[in-house]
Amino acid sequence: MPSPAPEPLVSRPLSVWLVNPYDDIPGEGLPPLRYWSLARVLAARGHDVTWWTATWSHRRKAIRTAPVGIREDEGFALRLVAVRPYEKNVSFARLGSHRDFGRTFERLASESVSSSQLGRPDIILASLPPFEGPEAAARLARRLDATFVLDVMDVWPETFDRLLPGPAFVRRLLTPFFLRSMYRRRAELVAAADAVSSATHTYADAVLGAAPAALPRHVCYLGGYPQEFPSPRRMVNEVPKPDGSTSGTSDPGPLECVYAGTLEAGQDLDTLVAAVRHLSAMGAVATIHVAGTGSQEAVLRRAAAATSGSCRLEVHGLLPRHEYVSLLARCVVGLVCVKPESFVAVPYKACDYAAAGLALVNSLPGELQQLIDRYDAGLPYAAGDAAALARVIADLAANRPRLAALRQGARQLVAMEFDRERTYAAFADWLETVTG
Repeated sequence: MPSPAPEPLVSRPLSVWLVNPYDDIPGEGLPPLRYWSLARVLAARGHDVTWWTATWSHRRKAIRTAPVGIREDEGFALRLVAVRPYEKNVSFARLGSHRDFGRTFERLASESVSSSQLGRPDIILASLPPFEGPEAAARLARRLDATFVLDVMDVWPETFDRLLPGPAFVRRLLTPFFLRSMYRRRAELVAAADAVSSATHTYADAVLGAAPAALPRHVCYLGGYPQEFPSPRRMVNEVPKPDGSTSGTSDPGPLECVYAGTLEAGQDLDTLVAAVRHLSAMGAVATIHVAGTGSQEAVLRRAAAATSGSCRLEVHGLLPRHEYVSLLARCVVGLVCVKPESFVAVPYKACDYAAAGLALVNSLPGELQQLIDRYDAGLPYAAGDAAALARVIADLAANRPRLAALRQGARQLVAMEFDRERTYAAFADWLETVTG
């Protein structure tokens, strides 16, 4: 459990609305992600927090209900907004679900305030994406004289080109229309915002390029909980015995590596499968674990069944949190196999790997690699280059002292940049300063 937050910087409790349909809610699994973490910190400071989310779980693809007693257990309220379900992340049904969320949230919020079921909020913080939630939040903030904070979780519409459904010729026809409209909508949201928070500096730079310098802004990484994981052992120089041997075993066993997260087209999964074959051809002894689900899971399971040799591929599917933590705790390398064209800057998986003290092997240039280099927490490879990925893994398997040093660097990275107990307290500090 996170430690108690510091006393609020404001002289009175604030009414804060959080608007995000995606994150897991209480009862759907631990640990708390971005919005649950922020809601807990704000509520612990005495603020009146209401989190508006959707009735459809984005991760589990299932209907959800609010758990009984959430106000007593967590200190904040949860309001569910009815939306249509969708099975695929890339689909017109998902776009329709977003429209449902924006329209119904705005209606429910207006009715709740006008009937005095809810008090007027001081702050409305809404995530982008989707567009519809923050657009409704901006309109409500104007009508209710509240501070509107835009929380940038991804760069839309830059990522949207690859998400449009249908064959390539259809996407070429739709892209100019959709992107022009979406750029305009994003610019209008930034213009309406009283302050902007972001999950990375990369996203903030992309969205706020033309924004006034005086616009309050804050970056809080998605983060992780290092408290969930044991600290990795430090490598020490072994003292030779009288017979010339050293203590410990000469065979460290297979190098245990893990890829965790969504199994979709934006991930560098074909390269990961090809790297397994390269490693076996090199005679490198390693196990590559894959934890997660998505449209590529069946393909990966077939690839795992077909692999043979010194490198094994194991596909676990979507694991309960305690099994996921156990898997990361027994691994030593975390694989950030993500295509740069996904426009992801610092994914959840990288934060979890660092929290577990795993050396990060990373395909994303830019902000994440800069952090890895700063703390000497891992090594890069070029997305799409299976031979390069295999070489990095083989080198780590052959040089365990270097691997141990990178793992200590990863723990430094999480302590300084990703520890949610520290970073979300700072996020709450900033929010308390932006209300008028």
